[in-house]
Amino acid sequence: MGHVVKMTLTGSVGVSFMFLVDAANLFWVSLLGVEQYMASLGFAWVIQFFSVSFGMGMMIAVIASVSRLIGRGDRADARRQTTVCAISAFLLQLLVASLTLFYRHELLALAGAEGQTAIDAARYLMISMPSLPFMALGMVGSAVLRAEGDAWRAMTVTLSSGVVSMVIDPFLIFGLDLGLDGAALAVVTARVLSGAISIYFVLRVHDLAGRISWSDFTRLFPPFAVIAVPAVLTQLSTPFGNYVVTTVIAGFGDGAVAGWAVVARLTVLAFGGLFALSGAIGGIFGQNYGAGRFDRVKRTYRDALVFCVIYTLIAWSLLAFATSYIIAAFGLGAEASQVISAFTLLAAGGWVFTGALFVANSAFNSLSRPLWSTLFNWSRDGLLLWPLVVLFSGWFASSGAIYGQALSSVIVGIIAGVVGWLYVARLDRQSTAVYASD
Repeated sequence: MGHVVKMTLTGSVGVSFMFLVDAANLFWVSLLGVEQYMASLGFAWVIQFFSVSFGMGMMIAVIASVSRLIGRGDRADARRQTTVCAISAFLLQLLVASLTLFYRHELLALAGAEGQTAIDAARYLMISMPSLPFMALGMVGSAVLRAEGDAWRAMTVTLSSGVVSMVIDPFLIFGLDLGLDGAALAVVTARVLSGAISIYFVLRVHDLAGRISWSDFTRLFPPFAVIAVPAVLTQLSTPFGNYVVTTVIAGFGDGAVAGWAVVARLTVLAFGGLFALSGAIGGIFGQNYGAGRFDRVKRTYRDALVFCVIYTLIAWSLLAFATSYIIAAFGLGAEASQVISAFTLLAAGGWVFTGALFVANSAFNSLSRPLWSTLFNWSRDGLLLWPLVVLFSGWFASSGAIYGQALSSVIVGIIAGVVGWLYVARLDRQSTAVYASD
């Protein structure tokens, strides 16, 4: 539990701070006094979330593939694997960003953006999307640091870039009077800086990247791809789910979308610890899996679930207490306020089960069952979410979409958590039996 908490809390500081920067970005924009701008950021975030999730899927694959090699003591191949992962992530994210930019107007229209709101969102994407390949390098570097067990430097990657972004954000938005363009440029700065810092730590501190030949690439890319493809598919389910919710909420007007934009930031900010947990325990699972210590794998799974419950109860309580302050800080209207309250007072509690899904997914990705993660996530976001969101929004208007999303996580989280536990317990029993026979 000590290792889980240490790796998670250091990761949580970094992840939460990264999302705090995004929330601060939205806050500064809200001070412009135009709710339409907040709606534009809401639509832009839904589109960008697909590309960011693509990078997060590759990050999971980096942790799993590199940590296994470190656990086996094969540091030479771990260095080559890092280089293969970095090149692959940069090029793939470049392709994704390019396609997203080319079709940005069509994607925004499908999400429900109209008029000036759609124009502003498209401009924001045009400025910020080209920085995604550099963000991918930052994610790969942070993943390698976690695979090595260097939680502090992994945290520093996001902290350093985030501090710079928070300092220049108001200067660009208000000081240079750039408005939304300034908010986008601040995001670009943070992403490029995170990539540079993570590369420095990986190369200079741990020497965990090395020269590769084409034969190295063809040999080490398949193990990365075997995990990366299902991991990316798994991660893409979440932005797809957000896209579904956004299309429903958009039917209730820009006010509801503005509230949803704030909820999106509150979600990743308040529950950044659970996002960090899935990454932190991935390295722990991977190293112990590579070393054949399945008893530690089982214990890590159990401790991670306990952490989920405690963390969610604390975060939910703080959100419920701060509801009125959040509404006042962002200057939200009646429709947006209802969306915020639906999340902070009730739906946030469902993150106990979302956390259980994260833990199960991390175990599946690191323990040679990545397709199971894909199955569970898409069962939630591709199968259950749409009917539940439509049903509840018919009963409770825009707030109902929040309730429907939470219920889908509760159902799938329970099932995935149980299946994950049964799987790691079986691995432990099998390893114990082999040990006893020897």
